[in-house]
Amino acid sequence: MRKVIDFFYPLFRKYMSLQFFRYGIAGSLNLLFDWILYFLIYNFLLQHKMIDIGLVTLSPHVAALIIKFPIVLTSGFLLQKYVTFFYSNLNISTQFLRYSLVFFGNLLISYIGLKILVDGFNFWPTPSVMIISIVTITVSYFSQKHFSFKTIIRTPN
Repeated sequence: MRKVIDFFYPLFRKYMSLQFFRYGIAGSLNLLFDWILYFLIYNFLLQHKMIDIGLVTLSPHVAALIIKFPIVLTSGFLLQKYVTFFYSNLNISTQFLRYSLVFFGNLLISYIGLKILVDGFNFWPTPSVMIISIVTITVSYFSQKHFSFKTIIRTPN
């Protein structure tokens, strides 16, 4: 997949680094998958209905967010690990733990954003997720580059 992405990079070379280009393509694919999955869960699985889980009742837009997150977490991690940040020398469990922390931070941003846009401003759920994604993409790139997939330079003792 990296070779296919890299094939198109010369068209964008003067505008961005190869790593940022890879991140953008891999992230865009995962984001598109995220939006489609959210739409399908919200509209067809949950059918816009409230979900009673005993202690609380979840609105369908929040329930869809919760249902999709482990799937998108996994697909996003794999894309970023093997397409964008494949050179990172951290072990995979450390990468996944750090990626998960950033992901949960973004999930919190998404939750708050949904509560504000959908519940506060009565905006449609799917476009709300798309708007919030702009914020989380920005946070995610810098967090993944400098935290999750950070390259550790080892010096001989």
